[in-house]
Amino acid sequence: MFFTIDPDNGLAIYDQILRQVKFAVASGALQPGQRVPSLQELATTLALNPNTVARAYRELQSEGILEMVRGIGLEISSKAVKRCQQDRDALIRERLRSVLLEARQSQLDDAELREMFDAEMTASKPKSGRK
Repeated sequence: MFFTIDPDNGLAIYDQILRQVKFAVASGALQPGQRVPSLQELATTLALNPNTVARAYRELQSEGILEMVRGIGLEISSKAVKRCQQDRDALIRERLRSVLLEARQSQLDDAELREMFDAEMTASKPKSGRK
């Protein structure tokens, strides 16, 4: 699994790990039964304090996203996909709602807002042509 950590993005590092695991499960990049890197592997790879990774993994376990398999380590649980999709959708809706509120407060009309949205959708499309 490939993680990208940005210490300057305003999100706690453990929260970045949480979101990336959830988004990977929601998109199908991580499948139920798939093993995740051990705490030490991930901490070493990302040059993070192991306690930071442990905090993220504990929270993912408490939410039922990760489960411990004796002798193997942590893997994606069978119930994770639906939960991660719901969490991803809720997060995106919350962020969209916040942007829309700010746009309304700044007196942007629907046409201007749609134009901005369409331009950003076009600009953010991956080069491979995927949607």
